[in-house]
Amino acid sequence: MNRTTLSLIAGVTALAAVTGLAALTTPDASDANTAKAAAELPVERTSLACPAPSISDLAETTYTSFTPVTKGTASEGKAELQSAAQEKGDAADGKGEKGDAAGKAGKADKPVLEGKEPGTPVSGDASGADSPALIGTADGKFAPGWTVQETTEVAAGTGRGLQGVNCTAPDTEFWFPGASTAPDRTDYVHLTNPDDSAAVVDIELYGKDGALETTVGEGITVQPHSGEPILLSTLTSEKQDNMTVHVSVRSGRVGASVQALDDKLGGDWLAASADPAGSLVLPGIPKDATSVRLVAFTPGDADADLKVRLASPSGLITPAGNETLHVKAGMTSAVDLGDVMQGEAGSLVLTPTDRSVPVVAAVRVVRGKGDKQETAFIPASRAVGTRATVVDNRAKGTTLSVTAPFGAAEVKVTASAGSEGGAAASKSYSVKSGTTQDVEVPVPSGLKGTYALTVESVSGEPVYASRTLAVTEDGVAGFTVQTLPDDRGMVAVPEADEDLSVLQR
Repeated sequence: MNRTTLSLIAGVTALAAVTGLAALTTPDASDANTAKAAAELPVERTSLACPAPSISDLAETTYTSFTPVTKGTASEGKAELQSAAQEKGDAADGKGEKGDAAGKAGKADKPVLEGKEPGTPVSGDASGADSPALIGTADGKFAPGWTVQETTEVAAGTGRGLQGVNCTAPDTEFWFPGASTAPDRTDYVHLTNPDDSAAVVDIELYGKDGALETTVGEGITVQPHSGEPILLSTLTSEKQDNMTVHVSVRSGRVGASVQALDDKLGGDWLAASADPAGSLVLPGIPKDATSVRLVAFTPGDADADLKVRLASPSGLITPAGNETLHVKAGMTSAVDLGDVMQGEAGSLVLTPTDRSVPVVAAVRVVRGKGDKQETAFIPASRAVGTRATVVDNRAKGTTLSVTAPFGAAEVKVTASAGSEGGAAASKSYSVKSGTTQDVEVPVPSGLKGTYALTVESVSGEPVYASRTLAVTEDGVAGFTVQTLPDDRGMVAVPEADEDLSVLQR
């Protein structure tokens, strides 16, 4: 008997043995047809990118990091922010360089900010115009729901006032309705690359008549571990007050935010709108807003007709004279709603009048009068979902707005321990259908420093939320608004078992 015949017999014998074992262990039909639900487990790693905070020598910036306590996480882990320059130095030669990350960070291997324990925020400060972009990672017990904000106070000059932005998760596409190249505006789109390879990015601008001709908006290279601020007025010669910026990434991924600075109206960060959708919610417009401007854009080939409503404390109302908004395909539309708030908190709810066409949107909000005006932006937001967190809340000047535009809901709000001391506190709230409430937030007992607010959906329909942080300096009411989208700290993991029956097929 030759070697080939022996090998064939051995192979058939092994297969028969495996097949026999599979036959003995094959589940019965009832088990096979019973689908096992995917388990919700905490994410194990999170990345964030923070843009360079300011071009002003008068800037004073605070970074705040926080992870809510999550059941089922690993017992270990860490959360660290480092300057992009330090990360780049480490990647280049394994040693790094001394950097000026967030002020004076020291050696390259020393984080600018490092988490201590979930449930307690930590903060760090930076001064001047030289603070770089930051890149952060959190793993283990620090990863689920990790939230970082940079808050900057600028005493004078273009963009003076309070500017705040949540550090963003790297992605491949962003929409920013509400940007401008008007003479009194200085807008930058900040691109931060957290990865080891270069990212290639396209920036498209859309005005009231459609796409604007750009000079160097295509194929922008963002080097590894670096931040790139790009002045919008260098991309086009057109001067338009209401524009939509589209950032798309050809290769790699980036974090992206728009810094909008006004000569007279202060300034703030414009965060990306929620993904294009037929219905949008822009939550938590301050009740003392003196001017509200809605900017919308549809990226598709069809026009969008939107019903504009305000979710007030008493229910949904329609702004007089602005019942609907027509958005032409590929063009940016804007409408001034004026003093629409009338001293009451509210949220804008945009829904299709007929067929659903995906749109993106944001509002520019102005508070104050005369030379004491200040600006902030509120983009369309995802719902709170399971849980959402906002940080750098203070004993005074913090307002949490919660809206349930499509049906009644109940939420739980938890104020964390303070960054320098205090005990956490929680409170539950019922939100009536179609309303917005400025809720009386629980404040940590014995609060020292700043604290985090975590909102959790308990029951009912989807809720949306935002936090307004206000600081008055020299009579100017500086403020910034951050939305609270789902932190995506949990992920569905299907349950899988070994199944030898596949060898029979």
